[in-house]
Order: sequence, then structure tokens, then C-alpha cells
Amino acid sequence: MKTLLSLFRPLPDAPEKIKDEKEIKRLYRRMRIKMFFSMYLGYVAYYFTRKNVAPIAHIFMNESGLTIEQYGWMGTIAYLTYGIGKFLSGMLSDKSNLKAFMACGLFVSSIVNLFFGYIHTFWILAFFYGVNNAFQSMGFPPVARGLVTWFSSKERATKWTLWSSAHTVGTTGVAWLAGGLLLLVAAKFTLGGKTIVMADYISWRSVFYVPGIIGIITSVHLFYSLVDKPSNLGLPDIETHSGSVAPTRAEKAEMPYWEVLKKYVLKNPYLWSLAIAYVFIYYIRFVTLDWATIFLGEVKNMDKNSLPFLYSIMPLIGTFGGIFSGWLADKFFNGRCAPVNIIFLFILIFAVYAFYLYSGPEHILLTAVLLGAVGFFVDGPQNLAGGVQVSRITVKESVAAACGFSGMFGYFGATLSGRGAAYIISHYGWSGLYFSCAVSAFLAIFFVAVPWNKEKGDDYCKAQKS
Repeated sequence: MKTLLSLFRPLPDAPEKIKDEKEIKRLYRRMRIKMFFSMYLGYVAYYFTRKNVAPIAHIFMNESGLTIEQYGWMGTIAYLTYGIGKFLSGMLSDKSNLKAFMACGLFVSSIVNLFFGYIHTFWILAFFYGVNNAFQSMGFPPVARGLVTWFSSKERATKWTLWSSAHTVGTTGVAWLAGGLLLLVAAKFTLGGKTIVMADYISWRSVFYVPGIIGIITSVHLFYSLVDKPSNLGLPDIETHSGSVAPTRAEKAEMPYWEVLKKYVLKNPYLWSLAIAYVFIYYIRFVTLDWATIFLGEVKNMDKNSLPFLYSIMPLIGTFGGIFSGWLADKFFNGRCAPVNIIFLFILIFAVYAFYLYSGPEHILLTAVLLGAVGFFVDGPQNLAGGVQVSRITVKESVAAACGFSGMFGYFGATLSGRGAAYIISHYGWSGLYFSCAVSAFLAIFFVAVPWNKEKGDDYCKAQKS
């Protein structure tokens, strides 16, 4: 146990600092590329072991004997355990070795996936689904730490939102993998006069154990490729290397972590404001994503064969919206996120309601454009508000806990998008649902604007007070 726990302890600084500027630049450049792509690959693997149920939900429910209500409860349990786990993992990650923390979460989640398809009792399924999502929550907090540790505040929005495309790559990749595996299961071919039936060798359960194997291999790669912080290699911190100043800095050089957590997370009014904004942003994201095909199929009477294609437009175009929002923040606002979030959320109000009014089979191209617009303008705030913007209003020592805190609130919003949205539809119709999205965007504008001056940095705030 001592040996196991020692793996999570922060690594010591290198005994000697590198003084050669050329060597510092060379090593920094190489390590930043290595860190970015390792964290990207790692998070894609996290999604492979978390989002592999949805593509085969119809088969999974039938083989496991689940009812729609039971499957719905599994989703609720997943959102809650993942959301709460994000905050707890954030606190633990701040005081742990980044590479061991991220690798461990993926490894255990992958092990659970190996056996998930063989469980048939609902409560055991629900328990292990919750366990899987609890360890899944160990993926994002160390990435938040890594992005803050290795990238300066002036470039962080671009790098962070570019990394966030791992969500879409992971979701799309595991869907394609699941589809390919199911086709393989159904395949038959003749070899040497003998008919080979692939279903005799593999089953639908491969959608769980193939991602599980991929996750185990990736977790080993993470453990050997990630580096906790630049000082482990004898490098200066990112602020010294880049000549930048962290927007928010701790008042004392050495503060106990509990004091840091209380001051810069639990009692940070700006973080609470962004966390509340994240509830509304995630509510919009999941309502527009999860209910769009039902709305188009049942209300707008669109061809059901076209719905999967239309569904994929929103997350794919959303990826570009997230990356573009980060570029805007770095290019025109010195890394500040509040102005970009406000612009995106304001346009989102009209995009959501236009989708409700003008989508339909007679306007397929317009429907696709409006779905893309909703995805584009919701992904920007989703990537910035709970991640980059949070990193600017808290200190480096608590950034994982702060991002986990906002992420927890985001998944409270995701939970509301299920039963809450169903309640609104049953009592106020679809117009009420999309009106609630517009109102949520308006409220999110107010809360993301609260840290407007705080994002400019401690020095600016002190000058304003004096």
C-alpha cells in the first residue's frame, strides 16, 4: 500500500536547474508537444471507455434485460458520480503526481470495461457504471493542471480549446469502433471451403473489452510519457520562461492546501459565479444534443434515416466553435474569456430559437446550418467558462480543484437536461423547452460577466481599488 500511494506523491524537483537558454527552449518545446499530445490521446481513451454504451444501447438493454427506466437511472447515476467525482478528483489531483493520477483513473476504468458486458443484474450494473464514472472523473483535473503548468495565460485559451476537441474525437471514434465491431460480429466469409461465422468468435461485448484493452495500453503510455511539472526536469516555471504573469497569484508563497482551497475555491465568489453559469451552459448543451433527434423526428416529421447524420453535425461543428473561441480570446482579448463567452451566448439565444422555428423537412439545409450554429456557439462557452476562465480567476495550486468544482456544477445542469427537460415538454411543450434554453443563455451571460475585471489580473484589480 505504501508503494502504491508513493506513486501518487508529487515528484521532486531536479537537483540542478538548466541554465543554458537554448537547451531550456529546446526542452520546453519538445515537452510541451509531448505533454499536449499525450493528454489529448489519454482523454480520447477516457472517452473510449466511457461513451461506448450509447452506440449499442439497444443491444445492451436487450441483452442485459434493462427497461427504459432502468437505463435512464443508469444515466442519472453516471452524471451524478462523474460530476461529484470531478470536484473530489480535482482536490486530490492538485496534491498528486499528474501522470500517476491520470493513468490510474484510465487503468481502473478500463479494467471495469473488460467485464461490463457480462453483468445482468440492474443494481450491480448501476453500481459498476457509477464506479466507472467515478474513475472517469480522474481524467480532466490532471489535464487542467498540465495545461496551466506548461502553457502561459496568454496562449492557454487556444491550447485548451484545441485540446477540448478530444471530446469529439473520442465520442466519434468510439461510435465508429462500435459500429465496426458490430459489423465484424455479423460477418460471414468462406475460407478454404469452410464458412467462418465471426459471431462464433466474438460478440457485441467486444464493444466493451476492445476499448478496455486500448485504455490499459494508453494508461501505461501516460505513466511513462507525462511529466508533472517543468521543475521536475530542471526547467523554470512557465511564467519565468514565457515572461508572462499569472492573472491570479497566491498572497503567500507557502500556504497550506486547505487554506488555498478555502480562499481560492470554496470562498471564491468569481468561481461560484462561473459554476452557476456552467449549470445553464451544460443544460443548453445536453438539451439541444439529447433531444434534437426526438424533436425533429416526432414534431417536425423528418426522415429518421437522416437523423443520425443531422445529430453528428452539432458536436462536429461545435469542435470548431470551441477552437475558434479560444483563438478569439488569445488574439483579441489577451486570453480573457468573458467577452468571447458573452458574444457566443448572445448569438446562441437566436440560434436556439431559430432552430425551433425554422427547422424541418422542407428546410433540410437550413436545419443542418442551425444545428451547426447551436453546436458552434454552445461549445465556445462550454470550453472556456468551466476551464480557461476558471484557470484565470484561481491560483495554479488549486486549478484542478477549481475546474473540478465548476465541472461538478456543469453535470448538475446535465442532470436537469434529462428529467427536467421531460417535465418542461410535458407541461409547456417544445416551445417551452427551447425557450428555457434561450433564458438559460441569457442568465449564463450575466454570470460569466461577473469576473470581467478579475480576469484582467490581480495587478489591475489592485490598481482599480487604489
